[in-house]
Amino acid sequence: MASNKTQNKRLKWSLDSTRCNRLNSMNESTLPAPPAYSTSSILSNNEVAKKTDTGHLIIKKSWELALAPIKQVPMNLFIMYMAGNSISIFPIMMVGMLFMRPIQALFSLNATFKMIENSSVIGQKLVYIFGNLVNIGLALYKCQSMGLLPTHTSDWLAFVEPRIRQEYIGGGITLV
Repeated sequence: MASNKTQNKRLKWSLDSTRCNRLNSMNESTLPAPPAYSTSSILSNNEVAKKTDTGHLIIKKSWELALAPIKQVPMNLFIMYMAGNSISIFPIMMVGMLFMRPIQALFSLNATFKMIENSSVIGQKLVYIFGNLVNIGLALYKCQSMGLLPTHTSDWLAFVEPRIRQEYIGGGITLV
């Protein structure tokens, strides 16, 4: 009697392998198709490779490269704002980097677009150059706002006296 109880417990947890064999031996037509299953021709790996358009991927990558300098403009504006207009080491380093990165990018233009050279990328190169020139313009504006550009004749001629301000305004009060 004790052996019957242990045998029932084993049967309770045992797996019925005959049921799995019956499902495997069934014909595919007797099983319903899963949702969104299509019986159309299945493409082989070669056919899938033919259907993917590598030209489209190359053009997409070239536009990503071309628009990268323009995407840097908002970050450069934020850096310019955070650096301030004082003449100290941090703002000078920031302005130096604002100049150097676009200039280095312009000199390495062909190396940047080397992997995409087989297709026509003249438009992408022009957009890339324009974006880098915008970043150089931002650096020039920052230098001008810091007073580093020689914009008056007294900046480069020693015999010309600098302008003397007639009045100074501070807090809405005229100081003479």
